[in-house]
Amino acid sequence: MKRHQHLPASGPTREALQAKGQFWTPDWVADAMAAYVLAGGADSVFDPAVGGGAFFRAVRRVAKGSPVTLLGCEIDPAALEEARGTGLTDDDLKGVELRDFATIPPVGPFPAIIANPPYLRHHRLSAETKACLKEFGAKLLGKPLDGRAGLHVYFLLRALVLLAPGGRLAFILPADVCEGVFAKPLWEWVTKNFHLETTITFAPEATPFPGVDTNAIVFLISKTAPTKALAWLRCTQAHTHDLQHWVQGRGAPSIEQTERSMEEALVTGLSRPPGDLDAPTGPILGDFARVMRGIATGDNAFFFLTQEQADVLGIPDEFLKDAIGRTRDINCDQLTLAHLEALDAKGRPTLLFAPDNRPLSAFPKKVQIYLQQGESLGLPQRALISQRKPWYKMEQRTPPPFLFAYLGRRNVRFIRNDAEALPLTGFLCIYPKRSDPAYIDALWKVLQHPGTVANLAQVGKSYGAGAIKVEPRSLERLPLPEVLVAQSGLFFPKLALEEKNHYELTLGL
Repeated sequence: MKRHQHLPASGPTREALQAKGQFWTPDWVADAMAAYVLAGGADSVFDPAVGGGAFFRAVRRVAKGSPVTLLGCEIDPAALEEARGTGLTDDDLKGVELRDFATIPPVGPFPAIIANPPYLRHHRLSAETKACLKEFGAKLLGKPLDGRAGLHVYFLLRALVLLAPGGRLAFILPADVCEGVFAKPLWEWVTKNFHLETTITFAPEATPFPGVDTNAIVFLISKTAPTKALAWLRCTQAHTHDLQHWVQGRGAPSIEQTERSMEEALVTGLSRPPGDLDAPTGPILGDFARVMRGIATGDNAFFFLTQEQADVLGIPDEFLKDAIGRTRDINCDQLTLAHLEALDAKGRPTLLFAPDNRPLSAFPKKVQIYLQQGESLGLPQRALISQRKPWYKMEQRTPPPFLFAYLGRRNVRFIRNDAEALPLTGFLCIYPKRSDPAYIDALWKVLQHPGTVANLAQVGKSYGAGAIKVEPRSLERLPLPEVLVAQSGLFFPKLALEEKNHYELTLGL
């Protein structure tokens, strides 16, 4: 019997799964979630995104023959066929309606709701769906959520609205629901109207979705009086019954539990380990530098070239700038001209085609021909490019002294840009507030220190396999180790000598 979803690493099948947001929940997690919602005594369980039926099977296993009615919604008939192939019968699925739960929800309430909603980012939603969800969110929360909230966020809100008094809800969601710009109003509303009992996080080696760039979190919520505390769990081992045993009040050696105040958890972030609300405000990166995103070309295949392509096209050097596009092209913490030359020798693009805003007829003939090719490809009509006047005028950046890997799994996230290359959107640009070499050297010592890198978890969005994504404004809020900054000469905090010596010993200074 098929129990686990095979996830192709790439290709059309993988893209189809991502387009639908379909990644099935493994049994060891589904059973724990089912145990929670059934513990409230519900005689029916509703799943708003039935998919392959992982939760229906979990309910049957946990209920152990007790009569529980299975109800749900699903938008994809093919997914229900897959559910039948995993052991569910027509009788199990007779309570499933083919409907879009997010925009056309059923009539509730339901005493138990369990889900792994489709993880669809905002850019995959149609304009009509976005408008419908935005209106729903605004009516419910009193103001619309940020437009970057994905479909899964609205599944949670819809489900909470349909939860019966005293009912229980278990949702598995990506960590961005705790870390996005919409997180604060979302969780403020949830915790004022419901009891957020437990948040379950997973160590990288215990991720429920290996090979998927998603840091999963399980939320256990009841429609009872809100409280000022919650249990915050960290699961350190996959494929055991420990999570289910913890939910059922039994021993669970691989589950680490921390009791947290709701105030602290919401400020620090539900996906992050506990922080200290009373911690003094120390130096942050924004005190010493400003951060901008890298250049968005709108079409790297057209604007990001190899030296060979530039030579064949006959583009003069005045329209070409050294550039770096992919984080995987830098496997060290220093980018040099020799590094760019090595990439070029491998056939990797290292040149940004950067026309200015002169009329097309004022460019050299070969540049005119290439730009006309771009027009024939429909580039001027593309969303990002259409905002530029003229369409071919490239964004301007001064080469930043430091780069930051916008989304990456490796520890080397800060890179010294000795090649003076322009970064594309795979990187963020870090511009120190002073340009003298001593200042730049001092800031570099701080940026490359493990203590600074470790603090990225406090400001970034976490993804699968230890990946962290950090937006420009969030990176400017990155805490810098206070004594490390003092030692660098950038900033001299008032620290007692004993405390200073303690920090120096801790950081290995």
